[in-house]
Amino acid sequence: MTDTALALPGWRHIYSGKVRNLYEPEESSPGTSATLLVVATDRISAFDHILAPGIPEKGKILTQLSLWWFDRLADEFQLPNHVVSTDVPAAVAGRAMIVKRLEMLPIEAIARGYLTGSGLAEYRQNGTVTGIQLPTGLEDGSKLEPAIFTPSAKAAVGDHDENISFAEMTARIGSDTAEAIRDKTLQLYTTAERIARESGIILADTKVEYGLDEHGVITLGDEVLTPDSSRFWDAATYQPGQAQDSFDKQFVRDWLASAASGWDKASDTPPPVLPDDVVEHTAQRYRSAYRRLTGRSFS
Repeated sequence: MTDTALALPGWRHIYSGKVRNLYEPEESSPGTSATLLVVATDRISAFDHILAPGIPEKGKILTQLSLWWFDRLADEFQLPNHVVSTDVPAAVAGRAMIVKRLEMLPIEAIARGYLTGSGLAEYRQNGTVTGIQLPTGLEDGSKLEPAIFTPSAKAAVGDHDENISFAEMTARIGSDTAEAIRDKTLQLYTTAERIARESGIILADTKVEYGLDEHGVITLGDEVLTPDSSRFWDAATYQPGQAQDSFDKQFVRDWLASAASGWDKASDTPPPVLPDDVVEHTAQRYRSAYRRLTGRSFS
């Protein structure tokens, strides 16, 4: 499912992001409803581009895994989330949730327990990640103890998110909210990292988003701890200093960055179409993440 505006009886399409489509009840005036319908498509993005084709059943896996994590996290500590119901139209069953309409904060809250990705690139330049000084001698995949909080500012679809310091985050949303989000995100990461490790998976890092509900309560929104928003590594083969066996979309990133794709990500040209084998291998990784974490096969 890759439609950007699938017609759903009783719901009015209002927005399409890189992966998700948002709807509001048709019976409500635009922008006034207390709830929204969030539909996860099979679209996949990398390097701030939406790619083609999509990954089969990806939207259902993201939704079902998020719901599983929302339940597990609720059992561990008090952190409200936006889920209201999974009683959704049949056309989007399994890949959609009815959620609270939140005032989303313009911050992506990122917790890193291992050094890799954009954090590694910054570290190699000046020894820091979003201004946080790290020890010398770290390499790709080094464990960070303790985990660090590295926010970014959300960008429009097609633009690059901007890594920012905690001080810049505070200036944008206020010190009380910034400190609460930092503390909640690190607690979420620590809890999820322990749960994932019990399944033989290392949670290297994760990105979550928050909004304010009608009472001003900080509430966990969007997706949580999925292969789109997190790096999942195989604990059995983990070794710092090398590329890790992963259960996320790193396989797609690696192919796009390789000579095999023929694409220069620094250029203005759109990414190439994903080959069938890349699509299938990525789908297998998403299914494996779901199976390893939840203990049940995805069907």
